[in-house]
Amino acid sequence: MFESLSERLERSFKILKGQGKITEINVAETLKDVRKALLDADVNYKTAKTFTETVKEKALGQDVLNSLKPNQLMVKIVHDELAELMGGTSVDINLKGNPAVILMSGLQGSGKTTFSGKLANMLKTKKAKRPLLVAGDVYRPAAIEQLKVLGEQLNIPVYSEEGNKNPIKIAENAIKYAKQNQNDVVIVDTAGRLAVDEEMMNEIEAIKKAVNPHEILFVVDAMTGQDAVNTAKEFNDRLDFDGVVLTKLDGDTRGGAALSIRSVVNKPIKFVGTGEKMDALDVFHPSRMADRILGMGDIVSLVERAQEQYDEEEARRLQSKIAKNQFDFNDFISQIQQIKKMGNIKELASMIPGMGKALKDVEIDDDAFKGIEAIIYSMTPYERSNPSALNGSRKQRIATGSGTTVAEVNRLLKQFEQTSKMMRATMNKGKMKMGKRR
Repeated sequence: MFESLSERLERSFKILKGQGKITEINVAETLKDVRKALLDADVNYKTAKTFTETVKEKALGQDVLNSLKPNQLMVKIVHDELAELMGGTSVDINLKGNPAVILMSGLQGSGKTTFSGKLANMLKTKKAKRPLLVAGDVYRPAAIEQLKVLGEQLNIPVYSEEGNKNPIKIAENAIKYAKQNQNDVVIVDTAGRLAVDEEMMNEIEAIKKAVNPHEILFVVDAMTGQDAVNTAKEFNDRLDFDGVVLTKLDGDTRGGAALSIRSVVNKPIKFVGTGEKMDALDVFHPSRMADRILGMGDIVSLVERAQEQYDEEEARRLQSKIAKNQFDFNDFISQIQQIKKMGNIKELASMIPGMGKALKDVEIDDDAFKGIEAIIYSMTPYERSNPSALNGSRKQRIATGSGTTVAEVNRLLKQFEQTSKMMRATMNKGKMKMGKRR
């Protein structure tokens, strides 16, 4: 997402490179290019125009600091304004009810059912909630079954009523069921509907009136671009929803919806779907998204994902083994498993500043670790614990068993050795700093 926009903005800022100061002429030239880049990214015309006017006003009103060059100052101003355009700060979901009722709304095919499962999973694993999923889409034959499969996969209960075609009654009965079964969050999945379908819009308004939800989320497919913004406005006029969810941001999208939607409907983007897996859901942080758009990476999100998989006891054990130079392939495979749990490898790498551009045309398969795992699992327990014992005949046997070559086994051994050295060096550096402080 945003690859094309990032490149265009980078080219725009080069207009100011080498300039001694910011002037009305060079700012106008830069921002003309920025506006074109935003429009090409499918940003609403009015939003793009207002955005560039605001940036121009702020840029001309500032002196270039000695530590900054004009293009660096422009990047900072654009970054701050992009973050402000997308809402400024992240906005939490309202979970104050007992149970808290969350109503899903959106077009057909926008990803409401999948998002309902992802949200339930996030609330269960990260907020220790006991969610109940409600199958309120009585029109799409596979919708109820899809929600049941997700519920079973996530070990989250799903409420449905076979033969009942009244989504209002289903939602009301589900809330009663939740109170009886100590479920503290009720997530009501509803049928997709078109804003022009008066009957269906009346129905979701009736569901809202009947269950009085604490949170109404509008789920929209980011790949629909500018249409997503227009649809959001129409739904908001009828439902006055509390927040927006952008799905499929991992797809080939120009990102215009993320930049326009807040300014058009004045409602925050609360979540973004970043993949098909049930944990591929992120809270939307405008400042971090601005970092990504401008190619600055997103180290904070990367650290947060790492912390979610961080096991303090395991880390202490590993630290002790590294200090004694006992790091082995059992530890190596354990580290790989933790990285895999963090999500898509290319997405993780792109969170490192500068890596997004470097990886633009590089295909990184999610199965990138498969060959490494095959080699390690082809080792005997003794070999995994004693990497130095791997002689020529053992390497040949491992290569045959893993379907690889001896050259690939040797490459892995070299990578393993480099990783071990780097870990020891990092630890020693940390100890030296501690010694100096003492």
